Order: sequence, then structure tokens, then C-alpha cells
Amino acid sequence: MGSSDGPEISTGIISLRPAAAGDNDFLMQVYASTRHEEMALWGWNPAQQKAFIQMQYDARRRGYAAAHPSAETSIILQGKSPAGSMIVFRGPGEIRLLDISLLSEFRGRGIGRELITMLISEAARSGAVVRLSVVRGNPAARLYERLGFVATGGDAIYCEMECLPK
Repeated sequence: MGSSDGPEISTGIISLRPAAAGDNDFLMQVYASTRHEEMALWGWNPAQQKAFIQMQYDARRRGYAAAHPSAETSIILQGKSPAGSMIVFRGPGEIRLLDISLLSEFRGRGIGRELITMLISEAARSGAVVRLSVVRGNPAARLYERLGFVATGGDAIYCEMECLPK
């Protein structure tokens, strides 16, 4: 965030700053934290896990860049502590939350809810729709529903959701 397309967000102790080239290791750490439980079940050694995470992270980054080249990647801060990352694309009539991820020690504190609520408010001011895609069975879907998102489609793996302007 922080470009002319979106506001610099600061809400007390939760804030966003644009990701910089030096943040790549942190961004990969955040991504790895979202896959930790899943990989623990596979019985892979640390080197196998690291190689897999690197491959998946690089593929995801390339996919987002190809589909949404102007998306903004931000570092989520709680106070001065990096807590996670958020990737947002702003297009005509649409704000698409491509990804929001928090390190495990920052989950369950309302950080994600606050940031998504701010996107919904931004969308309402501009008449845009907030859209996202969530893996079916992901507990975050319940949060999205509580915030006013409704399912609009998807496939066997992903559920497409949107929140209309209010």
C-alpha cells in the first residue's frame, strides 16, 4: 500500500507499509508459517520442507505478478513488529484481496479483521466490490462471512467470495 491508488493505513498499533526488496526473506517466512502444519504431516526433513516452500512461494509470487501486475504487497506491522503480509489489487470497481497472512504468534488478535474491515470501508467510499478467494475448509471463510462476504462461485478447491459496497 502507500501508492497513490490506496491510502497509507495506520490504525493505532496495526499498520501497513509497502514491502521492499529487503523484505523477501520475511515474506517467505510468513508464507512458510501458513504451510507449517500441513508439512508437519508429510514427514519431510527440514531441507525438503525448505525446498518445497521456496518452490511454492516463487510460483505463487509469479502467478500473482502475471494475473495482477499492479498488486501491492504490504508488510503488516503490529507496533514496530512485522506480523504478516497483505497483497491487494485495485482495479476498476474492484478491490481484490489476493492474500492476507499472519505469523502464527499474531493470529487470533483481530489484526486480519481490522485490515479487511478497512478494505471494505475503502470499497464503500469508492463504490467498489471487495473480492477474494479462499481454500474450501479454511477457517478464515467464517471470518469473511461475518464481515459480509458471500460465496459467488469457485471450484472444488477454492470458494470465490465478494462483499458488495454498502
